Amino acid sequence: MDELSSAAVKGDQPALQELRARADRGDASAQNALGEMCERGEVLRKNPAQAVSWYRKAAKQGFAAAETHLGLMYYNGEGLDRDLQQAVIWFRKAADQGYASAEYSLGGMYHNGEGVARDLAEAVNWFRKAAEQGYSNAQNNLGLMYDTGDGVPQDRVTAYMWFTLAIAQGNDTAKTNRDFMESQMTASQIAQAQKLSRDWKPGN
Repeated sequence: MDELSSAAVKGDQPALQELRARADRGDASAQNALGEMCERGEVLRKNPAQAVSWYRKAAKQGFAAAETHLGLMYYNGEGLDRDLQQAVIWFRKAADQGYASAEYSLGGMYHNGEGVARDLAEAVNWFRKAAEQGYSNAQNNLGLMYDTGDGVPQDRVTAYMWFTLAIAQGNDTAKTNRDFMESQMTASQIAQAQKLSRDWKPGN
């Protein structure tokens, strides 16, 4: 969130007026920010339908955050009818721009077979793209896929690494998953996984 949007969310009226003016002039970032405020009821009255309207204006300009928000609104049926295929379309538009949140969401759609045919290998592909950018929920999910061998050959060393990376960002679910899996690993495997975690860099 930029400085103007941050000020508007805090109730700064001149900032909010400027944000509206920019949005009306077609500024995608401002449109997305107003969408977030309408969706969450921050300063502006909570209005999912208005949030969808602002998100759509920004999304049509290729603004990845708004494309992702719009996908989530379709997924949850907030402000419009639920439509999983439309959710996939908008997640993919943002994911194709490398937007980690959308990559994670698209991975979830393939994992669960929502709006697309279930494809675990494709789920792994999108979770990996987000995980490599440091997105902790994707790192946890990728760890689970390696732990169970869903969509990839089972590899608990790699699973441990992804769980550990997610844990480093405060992901408690990943800690629960790693603790459970650890009892099924040898000391040598754990040491190897810990080294992989230490050596990992975003984009690896």
